[in-house]
Amino acid sequence: MRRPRDIDAELKALQEKAKQLRTQRTVQLGELVETTGADTLAIEALAGILLAAVEQATDKPEAVARWSERGHAFFQAGGKKHSRKGTENSQNAASDA
Repeated sequence: MRRPRDIDAELKALQEKAKQLRTQRTVQLGELVETTGADTLAIEALAGILLAAVEQATDKPEAVARWSERGHAFFQAGGKKHSRKGTENSQNAASDA
């Protein structure tokens, strides 16, 4: 005779796994903010930058391609922040955002 499935236990396990994945993603996003140096910005400024980026992502897909290239290069370089003084990349980032 087959043992009946404990659907409640399975559902609880899935909910716990989903919570764990959300927590992991939140931690990773926080680490990304710190690694890029964006944690030095005021929270309002960071939110504004992200909102502008989301708007541009919809309106200008070419901007997303440039951002992706910069992000890829950032991680290939080991995720180390570069000096922001007078660098062309930081000036481009301000104009892209």
